[in-house]
Amino acid sequence: MKPLDLLLNSFKMPLYLLSLIVVFALGCKGGEETKAVVVEEVAEEPTPDLYFGIDQNNYSVKEFKIKRGDTFGKILENNGIDYPEVYAILQAIKGKVNIRKLTLGKPYTLFFSKDSLSSPEYFVYHPDVSSYKKIHLRDSLYGEEISKPFRTLELEASGIIESSLYETMQNNGINEALTYYLSDVYAWTIDFFRLQKGDRFKIIYTEKFVDDSISIGIDRIKAAYFEHKGKPLYAFEYVSDEEKGIVDYFDDEANSLRRAFLQGPLKFNRVSSRYNLRRRIAYYGNRIRPHKGTDFAASVGTPILATANGTVTKASYTKGNGNYVMIKHNGVYATQYLHMKKRNVKVGQYVEQGDVIGWVGMTGNTSGPHVCYRFWKNGRQVDPFKQKLPEAKPIAPELKSKFERHIVPYKTKLDCIAFETQLGSEIAVIHNQNQNAKKDPS
Repeated sequence: MKPLDLLLNSFKMPLYLLSLIVVFALGCKGGEETKAVVVEEVAEEPTPDLYFGIDQNNYSVKEFKIKRGDTFGKILENNGIDYPEVYAILQAIKGKVNIRKLTLGKPYTLFFSKDSLSSPEYFVYHPDVSSYKKIHLRDSLYGEEISKPFRTLELEASGIIESSLYETMQNNGINEALTYYLSDVYAWTIDFFRLQKGDRFKIIYTEKFVDDSISIGIDRIKAAYFEHKGKPLYAFEYVSDEEKGIVDYFDDEANSLRRAFLQGPLKFNRVSSRYNLRRRIAYYGNRIRPHKGTDFAASVGTPILATANGTVTKASYTKGNGNYVMIKHNGVYATQYLHMKKRNVKVGQYVEQGDVIGWVGMTGNTSGPHVCYRFWKNGRQVDPFKQKLPEAKPIAPELKSKFERHIVPYKTKLDCIAFETQLGSEIAVIHNQNQNAKKDPS
């Protein structure tokens, strides 16, 4: 083999052998002395191992959890950063990162430079999977709050009730939170506390994921089918009022699934606590206290909507209710909306269904951001989901043809989904016979 060929082939070999091969190939030829050419091995750079955007190859990484009494300053001082430096860090991140409130038991990470373990270079607080707060503690001081990018996926789910909707979701490997979203969709038409064995459902919904596999919550239900006591009921999400952005659910005949009142006071409702006269309330030391409202969880600043037309009779503040609004709808019904960040209406003002009357807050006696929705019938507080209310108007005639076109792909997809039930270790798939029954009168 010629020296050149040998060199070319050598590139297929490990670098540590290359210098020996080159010396051998270029050795004595015809008695002539030649100089050896030594090719030095070049070390490869390690692949970056990013954790919160920081290359772990360069640091010693230590994980901790917030303990009782921990503060940002105390954590830094315990790790070799004196108070004057802590103060400088707080001044540098002021208005950019709020690190003064740390939640007990939540994780944080310290990154120590490998050249010196006396004090950390980065502090990262990550109380949930969707975001984190990163603070650089040396030289150029800075802090940033970072929300992880997420993907919204359209998914399908189905099941046959054995005992409860929640247990069916669990047994079929479905996100249990979907239980509450589905019960909200059918809140006015199905009593989910009285489901029967054999009732079944199919759902098309969207869910948000970070890091490709970690769910950060259900987004919304786009379409559903629920068969209760043998009676099928479709539900399709649709914007019934584009100007006000009201999103509601309608059956396949364009009839609203709600009654004369909106299902709840938010555009996208998520019930966090229902009307319960024997509820234990953590805010009051876990004692039993009647909860005569329905709580809808939402972030601070979410618009609160009037659930029906009426006149504002109260717009005030109390220690328990915080900022609140009360609306009289007629001689029978009235509603109240508690814990607002700010009110948007005045006493005597007439409002229409879907008008913004305030924004979600945490005023009054509350442990988190939500609106407590209270419902009166003939002067007595009742559970709105258990009232036989007048039916709401169907979709406006001018929107009906558009709605019918909108639901075609969703209805087709729902009809093609098989029902699944967990039986021991096997999944039994039962195909939907309802559509065939409609086609076959026998």
